[in-house]
Amino acid sequence: MVPGPLMIADQAAVESMILITLENFPSHAIPGNRFWDAGKPLLIVGMAGIVVVFDFDKTIIDCDSDNWVVDELGATELFNQLLPTMPWNSLMDKMMRVLHSQGKTIEDIAECLKRAPLHPRIIPAIKSAHALGCDLRIVSDANLFFIETILKHHGIMGYFSEINTNPSFIDEEGRLRILPYHDITSSPHECILCPPNMCKGLVIERIQNSASAEEKKRFIYLGDGKGDFCPSLKLGEADFVMPRKNFPVWELICSNPMLIKAEINEWSDGEELERVLLHLINKISIKENNSIDSSQLISVDCKFQIIPISTLEAFPQALSVPQVLPVGQ
Repeated sequence: MVPGPLMIADQAAVESMILITLENFPSHAIPGNRFWDAGKPLLIVGMAGIVVVFDFDKTIIDCDSDNWVVDELGATELFNQLLPTMPWNSLMDKMMRVLHSQGKTIEDIAECLKRAPLHPRIIPAIKSAHALGCDLRIVSDANLFFIETILKHHGIMGYFSEINTNPSFIDEEGRLRILPYHDITSSPHECILCPPNMCKGLVIERIQNSASAEEKKRFIYLGDGKGDFCPSLKLGEADFVMPRKNFPVWELICSNPMLIKAEINEWSDGEELERVLLHLINKISIKENNSIDSSQLISVDCKFQIIPISTLEAFPQALSVPQVLPVGQ
């Protein structure tokens, strides 16, 4: 069973939630100056208004899943030869046909995907954000089979409410087919910032529009590539964007800071991603829960360790970028 918003995912989630309790609410805010009830930690509820949107490649996993499969299965040279001749998404579909003709099975591809590198703090970060009540989603230019295979392997598939990516299926011959998210011929998206097969900005707009005015959803968007710049432009002043430092989206944001309305918070690896993400969830909760009644606290029966004071280190500040005027001004 996948943990619900009020269930604890693991030890890391417990520690993260206790840390947020300590940061959010000083001793005078909790009756009796108590964070414990019968030996059980008191945890806060009410952070369901946060939507956390993850890119997948080089954000959740620490590689590009397309390149990983092509390289691991020995098709790099052919891939590089064909790359200048067709769109990436079409090329990946063709590479699946080539690999199938070479005797590579869908099981071979799946086993390859299960070996894809993933930073050890990514899974705890996902579980902690989910345990805190956040709505987790994926917007990725990979494909559904690759993403689902990796998420299921690591036991985190059920933590995401939605996966937006290029569709894929296994045909009657056992070959993996990969299709574009947007139909390139009948309904092209016409966005000049995104590849022809997928505009992530349109996906973010759909997610934003699906929330009613009363819900007041706050967004945190995490990504690394050029395709993550367009959705970053769709975020509002109350939202947050987390670009991976020294990756393409970070460089684009640094070059065009006045185009970004959301607060910018960079990260460099899985450990920093976890710290920054939980800090932002904490930051949002402070604004939305200026006061709290003891009735809003629940007792959770779980094993835990008290967090030492040394771990309560300062979180990274919002990214400071030069104020570059838009082109033509």
